[in-house]
Amino acid sequence: MRINTSIINNQVIVDLSGSMYVEGAEILREKLIKHVESGEKHFLIKMDKVDYIDSSGLGVLVSIHKRTRQCNGSLVISGTTGFVKELFELTRLDKVFDMQ
Repeated sequence: MRINTSIINNQVIVDLSGSMYVEGAEILREKLIKHVESGEKHFLIKMDKVDYIDSSGLGVLVSIHKRTRQCNGSLVISGTTGFVKELFELTRLDKVFDMQ
C-alpha cells in the first residue's frame, strides 16, 4: 500500500494505492491522526487505485471520520471501484461517508 498526502486549500488530500491490510491501515491511521492533531480537519481520501481493503482499513476510516466530525470537519471518500465499492455498499458505509 502506498500513501501520498498533500494539503491543498486547507484540505488534506490522501492518495492511496494498492491493497490495505492491517499494516497499511496502521500506517494510514498514524499519518491521519498527526494531521488531525496538527489542526487539519478536512480530508479527501482518494481510493481509485485501491484494489482491496480489509476490516482494519475500514476501521481506520470510520475512526478518522468520527474525529473529523467532532471538530466540525469533513472526510470525503472518492473513486471507489470494484470490490472496494461493493464492500462499502455491503457494510452500508456508503451511507455514512460522503462518497464521490
